[in-house]
Amino acid sequence: MKRLIRTLLFLPFVFTYAQVELPKYQPDEQIIHHMGYSLSYNENHEQANWVAYELTAGEVRGSVKRKDAFRSDPMISTGSASLPDYKGSGYDRGHLAPAGDMKWSTTAMSESFYMSNMSPQEPSFNRGIWKRLESQVRRWAIDNGSVYIATGGVLTDGLKTLGSNSVSVPQYYFKVILDYQEPDIKGIGFIIPNIAVKQSLQEFAVTIDNIEVSTGIDFFYSLPDNIENSVENTVDVSKWSFKPYIGSSSGGTATQCLGNTKSGRRCRNKTNNELGYCFQHGGN
Repeated sequence: MKRLIRTLLFLPFVFTYAQVELPKYQPDEQIIHHMGYSLSYNENHEQANWVAYELTAGEVRGSVKRKDAFRSDPMISTGSASLPDYKGSGYDRGHLAPAGDMKWSTTAMSESFYMSNMSPQEPSFNRGIWKRLESQVRRWAIDNGSVYIATGGVLTDGLKTLGSNSVSVPQYYFKVILDYQEPDIKGIGFIIPNIAVKQSLQEFAVTIDNIEVSTGIDFFYSLPDNIENSVENTVDVSKWSFKPYIGSSSGGTATQCLGNTKSGRRCRNKTNNELGYCFQHGGN
């Protein structure tokens, strides 16, 4: 389990909490903690209700190579979906917590290929707008130092199923993102149909409250009420950069320095340094 307890200092308050990324869950839910992400497993749909994790700027810049080791999740007590469920279906084994977010650890990368982290996605969706959104979230982790993410399919009755384990095929997927860094704490959500779409990501942006209504999931419930209400009932796309993150061995696209000025404000210099700091804050 990557992080059990965090303590954050936000002026003018100090708030200590258990994993803020975890949605609210019931005592009888099957909650699994892997190194890079946690999930709530839904046996009826043979996939996760949600996966949740924090993604930091340093983790985005990880260098572990992807290895497609798809396999059943040994931690699912009722048994997870299996590879034969997808065989010949025409659907991708779509990551919920993407492998591209797990490059910081060999174990985390390997565990991202558990079938409990997969959901049936149309190839044009998985390799199109969903991939764009995953890349966008990595950029936001770079821009903001870290973000909290929860994602999954919208699981409802009567969905089409695959294989002998009856893996449900969601018609929509959601992703919610929280930037819990001062001075501009903010949240944004997306609900996107599981089909080929050409629209911009901004056209699918919704409030987190909207996704809670669609899914029945209570996200970021551990936040103080005033902050939870603020980040969940409004969305302002102008506060989020929609330039994708393009990683490379040379440091990728220039991004805002992660350092702070003497006044405590975020440094506005841009840098290609792999650690995210400009020359004034220890980069080069």
